[in-house]
Order: sequence, then C-alpha cells, then structure tokens
Amino acid sequence: MRHTLRNTTPALAVLALAGQLWAGGFFLTLGSPDSSPEARKLNAVLTIKMDGCHDPGAATVTATAIGMVNGERREIPLQLHAMTTPGMYALAQQWPKEGRWVLKLAARNGELFTNSLVPVTPNGISTEAKRDYREFNAADISAMLK
Repeated sequence: MRHTLRNTTPALAVLALAGQLWAGGFFLTLGSPDSSPEARKLNAVLTIKMDGCHDPGAATVTATAIGMVNGERREIPLQLHAMTTPGMYALAQQWPKEGRWVLKLAARNGELFTNSLVPVTPNGISTEAKRDYREFNAADISAMLK
C-alpha cells in the first residue's frame, strides 16, 4: 500500500497542476453590436469582451487597423470605448472604407496575453478571427491582407 501511494503521488500532483493550466484562460470574445443598445449608441461595428478566469476590469486592450490602400501599407491606432460592463469595449469604424483591412486586438491582464486578428470585409467585420496566445507577426498580418 505504501509503495503504491508513493508512486501515484507525483502523478496526482501533475494532474492537479495541469487542471490549473487549462482552467479559465484569458481570451477575447468578439460580438455584434446589434445585440447591445449601448454599443449601437456608440456606433460600434464590433464589441470586445475580456473573458476567462481573471478580473476583466484589470485587463487592458489595444486595437490597431492595419491595411493596404493603393499598394501602401497603413496602420491606424484605434480608440476603444469602455462600456458599462467591466472589460467590455465598443469599437467604431475609424479606418477608410477603401483598401483591405485587418484589425489587430491585443489584450493583457498581468502576465496573461492574448490577441486576435479580425479581417474587415466589404460587408463589415468578419467572424473568422484568428486567435493566439503569442503575438502575431508581420507575416501573419500580411497573409490575412492577401
């Protein structure tokens, strides 16, 4: 009995720690402003909500529109409007209608990091966002702009 317990203790410790790694997480939930009167009032084209096992009010998020207009690459820092729900933001269109655009959303909460690339289509914001816990690089963005 003692031998069995000694052999299983390390395995149980690893399982307990693994559960903490997958619990909660930190991610961005992208939504339609159509479902929020507050977002519609702010003329939002997208809502962004901090989600996961953390304090959403303590998280920070930045947004940048990256695009190709007439063969020239452009970057526009975007202003986000905090909504009444902690950790929820409204994004209004602040980039030109011409060209191809991708929205880069990056969020931090302490040591946690997440980001999303969101394509802008002629019909509006795409629901096909690319998400990752590593920061997207220029190649990732260029691939989405093609």
